Amino acid sequence: MPAHESAPDRASAVHSGVLNDPAAGSIGVWVTRNGVRRIGPVTPEMIEDGHWDPDGQPTLSTALQQLDHYFRGKRKDFDLPLDFSGATEFQRRIYGRLMEIPYGRIVSYGDIADELGEPGAARAVGQAVGANPLPIVVPCHRVVRSDGKLGGYSGGLCLKVALLAIEGIAVDGQQSGSRVHPELLRLPL
Repeated sequence: MPAHESAPDRASAVHSGVLNDPAAGSIGVWVTRNGVRRIGPVTPEMIEDGHWDPDGQPTLSTALQQLDHYFRGKRKDFDLPLDFSGATEFQRRIYGRLMEIPYGRIVSYGDIADELGEPGAARAVGQAVGANPLPIVVPCHRVVRSDGKLGGYSGGLCLKVALLAIEGIAVDGQQSGSRVHPELLRLPL
């Protein structure tokens, strides 16, 4: 089955693959010639469209393998080329900072804003985190509210709790106000 190409021009081709994980469900991965462009949930209807084939796409195959290893507890970080071509400069700064949060640790939106010299910009950081096209690889699930509670997650709070559990972080429930354990890691790291 051929990989999905978003345009006739091969230079702008987007290839996609899917990973089925019991904890996370079906996770789609989209790559361009520049790297991994998007990671997100997929529906059965999307899979039935037949545009999911990592064969012949080394970046896609590697991304799917590394995600599978992460979900099985065999990987703590990722070594992939990433395509942030749709992100603003502020978002890129935030995503770079997210990738520095160690596996199994959490920080707050406000801490990230303060560390980046943007005191009082916790909401702007939260919006950038919410727009993250590469969850898991750019670990936005490791960011919580400044009061140590779960906060939000664009992939859904059940997935955020599952990802934190993989990393040994317990959460008292699956609501935005659920307390996260251990406590926040205060910056700088």
